[in-house]
Amino acid sequence: MAVVVVITAVTVTADYVRPPPRKDLQFPWDPKPSSQPQQVHISLAGDKHVRVSWITSDSSSPSLVEYGTSPRKYNAKGHGDTTSYSYLFYTSGTIHHTVIGPLEHNTVYYYRCGGQGPEFSFKTPPSEFPITFAVAGDLGQTGWTKSTLDHIDLCDYDVHLLPGDLSYADYIQSRWDTFGGLVQPLASARPWMVTQGNHEKENIPFFKDGFESYNARWKMPYEESGSTSNLYYSFEVAGAHVIMLGSYTTYDENSDQYNWLKADISTIDRKRTPWLLALFHVPWYNSNNAHQGEGDKMMEAMEPLLNAAGVDIVFAGHVHAYERTKRVYNGKSDPCGAVHITIGDGGNKEGLAHKYKDPSPEWSVFREASFGHGELKIVNSTHAFWSWHRNDDDEPVRSDEVWITSLMSSAREILWSP
Repeated sequence: MAVVVVITAVTVTADYVRPPPRKDLQFPWDPKPSSQPQQVHISLAGDKHVRVSWITSDSSSPSLVEYGTSPRKYNAKGHGDTTSYSYLFYTSGTIHHTVIGPLEHNTVYYYRCGGQGPEFSFKTPPSEFPITFAVAGDLGQTGWTKSTLDHIDLCDYDVHLLPGDLSYADYIQSRWDTFGGLVQPLASARPWMVTQGNHEKENIPFFKDGFESYNARWKMPYEESGSTSNLYYSFEVAGAHVIMLGSYTTYDENSDQYNWLKADISTIDRKRTPWLLALFHVPWYNSNNAHQGEGDKMMEAMEPLLNAAGVDIVFAGHVHAYERTKRVYNGKSDPCGAVHITIGDGGNKEGLAHKYKDPSPEWSVFREASFGHGELKIVNSTHAFWSWHRNDDDEPVRSDEVWITSLMSSAREILWSP
């Protein structure tokens, strides 16, 4: 199967002097009324539906979302449910999750949570191409995080994809609250679709299971996609089917995740969704010295499934540097494989991973230790444009870009050729 992808012939390691780490952001105490919605964010929740999530310190505040297409005019409403959790000496506020819809595509909605407080707005994704995804992983809460978020805010995007490591709370639960406030301006206005990383584990052996905070706060459409776990799910938007996998839950051939993935792949209609994307935290193709080999077992179990399904692009985080590959499968270049992009450098407090293997593998195209974000614009059923935007002195600099041709369009060209 011949696939046309515009790439350079040799690996490029950018001649770039990495910036020093920036300190964690400081969040002064800002008391709010106990019933006022905080940490508001939205996510897709099935066809034409959106889940609105927020937190209040008042447990009696209703899980009500009023919404409409004009400011302060709410002609529809949805009711949801609540949860909360305790972690050592910390007790969360009341966490609300409310699904609203059906909604019109490519439409701005105004909404209010809990019957009071400020008005928010969001724009629903389009029903067809073009569609743009903003992609950034390993965000954290540093000065570089703020730069990344500011640059994403300048992007005319429809959905944010985050392949793990959100808040870097690392057991300090109040850091989940400050992260929710930090991302609220963006996450309340566009759907944020996330999967978990190692910094979401927060497990204490014999005392606390992992991912309790993450699961309570960032509920994704796992039930809507037939999954039994919030750690892996899928969703469809415009002409893309997106698979979100869990690097830190079981994935062998006898696991629930593996069986769910097989079932999910069997439901994909490539006529309706000609683009197939996958996200997880630990990269399978990585020429950085950091985290070498950590994704090998998951790759051994699941790469054949993704390859058989014809996944076009795989996004991963974990390694705090950027890297893009050729189409690869089974450890080497393959025109029927996926393009793998590591993007675990949104702004974390641990700094950048600046040491790469030398010589580079033949499948590596571009690599750079820098903070930043990526943008994937799927233009139509056959072509998508990927660009990597480095944070350079607080200005976004496009450092890498490539046109990618979908596997399905290449297959059709072969089938239809005389």
